[in-house]
Amino acid sequence: MLRHGSRSLFGRASATSMRWRRLFSTDLPVETAEDTKFVESWKKMNPNMDPPKTPSAYMKLRPPTPANIPSKLTVNLVLPYDSVLSSKEVDMVIVPATTGQMGVLPGHVATIAELKPGILSVHEGNDVTKYFLSSGFAFVHANSVADIIAIEATPIDRLDPSLVQKGLADFQQKLNTASTDVEKAEAQIGIDVHSALNAALTG
Repeated sequence: MLRHGSRSLFGRASATSMRWRRLFSTDLPVETAEDTKFVESWKKMNPNMDPPKTPSAYMKLRPPTPANIPSKLTVNLVLPYDSVLSSKEVDMVIVPATTGQMGVLPGHVATIAELKPGILSVHEGNDVTKYFLSSGFAFVHANSVADIIAIEATPIDRLDPSLVQKGLADFQQKLNTASTDVEKAEAQIGIDVHSALNAALTG
């Protein structure tokens, strides 16, 4: 009797887990911009008043995942005050993720990566353009689009090695004389960024 009871219990649990299994975002169909469930509920409660706009109404439709892997990767590099790259088609990018350098090719699996100070390499055929990123995030979508959001992005050839060395020395001095945890943290951040800048110039 206990065996039959446990079998039926696990059977129900398995069926429930299968029924409520969440699909990956890349498996979901392209949704409409209007929140139809909200609109229907609103009309039932307030038939004489137009429903307000929800956030989804202002979002663009998610492009479908292509059946075949495209030959190019579409890259957007955005700063709080500027758009450095907009829908640029490239062969590959290498981003400075906190887990290590991450190469992204067309057809890359959907990924979100936190970025650390380091070099972003943009590969177009035999040409490679390098930017120094201070920090940010990379959003790689299943449709071979990569959105790179950074606080600062500067072409490597615009960096001044002497200023980088001076900044590194200044922050090392600040760390040696820091008396509070906040001062130590700020100095360490400056050292990390300038060390990454120095490595980008010498590497």
